[in-house]
Amino acid sequence: QVQLVESGGGLVQPGGSLRLSCAASGSIDSIKAMGWYRQASGKQREWVARISSTGYTSYADSVKGRFTISRPNAKNTDLQMNSLKPEDTAGYYCNAVLHDFNDYWGQGTQVTVSS
Repeated sequence: QVQLVESGGGLVQPGGSLRLSCAASGSIDSIKAMGWYRQASGKQREWVARISSTGYTSYADSVKGRFTISRPNAKNTDLQMNSLKPEDTAGYYCNAVLHDFNDYWGQGTQVTVSS
């Protein structure tokens, strides 16, 4: 099993930046990929970005060029969010997919983009 804890959310003005972090514990060596999802109020959860164990990254079109996912070590993944827009307002959730294809979620961190 893997436990995930997100941090770094908050209130930011449009055009600003935030950096989210996700710390994993437990069966870290079993993690195949880590990613971020978000869920705005009244909407379905949507995929934002993913990074594989080999460092391959992919992004949703809505954040491409503004967000950057990284994995500085086996336990952590970060999401650098620049040029934030009000439509980026959502709860952001860290996700880990294991080699056995089980996946785990963090509790989420709120990002609010507003003037």
